[in-house]
Amino acid sequence: MALGLLGTKLGMTQLFDETGKAVPVTVVQAGPCTVTQLKTTATDGYNAVQLGYGVTREKTLSKPERGHLQKANAPWLKHLREYRLDDPTQYQLGQQITVAIFQPGQRVDVVGTSIGRGFAGYQRRHHFGRGPMAHGSKNHRQPGSIGPGTTPGRVYPGKRMAGRMGNQRVTIKDLCVFQVDTERHLLLIKGSVPGKPGALVSVTPAKRVGAKG
Repeated sequence: MALGLLGTKLGMTQLFDETGKAVPVTVVQAGPCTVTQLKTTATDGYNAVQLGYGVTREKTLSKPERGHLQKANAPWLKHLREYRLDDPTQYQLGQQITVAIFQPGQRVDVVGTSIGRGFAGYQRRHHFGRGPMAHGSKNHRQPGSIGPGTTPGRVYPGKRMAGRMGNQRVTIKDLCVFQVDTERHLLLIKGSVPGKPGALVSVTPAKRVGAKG
């Protein structure tokens, strides 16, 4: 359990490493985030730090939200997220958290919302195989049987069918921080992260470090 950072996905580009190899990276405008609440086991039943990100206008917030931010002496913030910690007392209300908490080469997990693709069929959404393309076939892009008729006489919940594709919470694990720009609050992360440019993402130290490059 470690403190992360909220940010905005700006897009993708490429950089060159020390060997001259082109590396695809995602540019994330990460922070600065403001500590808006400290939660402890004694008061809330668990330990966590709440961070706020994205300065907005006062009229976009409700009265309870404005009161909550005023207690922390924080600006009007659009997004609030909690990060579980063993010891939240090492932080203070109103404290600014920046990209300086990350280092080049560090492994991170990135959480975001995938791009919405609208209504999609079986082949595109679930990679089903198609039916025969012969003239007599009426099963070109249909799902086939979706369950027995008499028993159980219904379609089981969770059956993979056509429907809305994307626009879901996605976590990409064990990515590598390629570069940290503390002056412009930028994180350059090797590879792709969920969402379209402008989407909100959360970057945290990786829970399980693998062997990816």
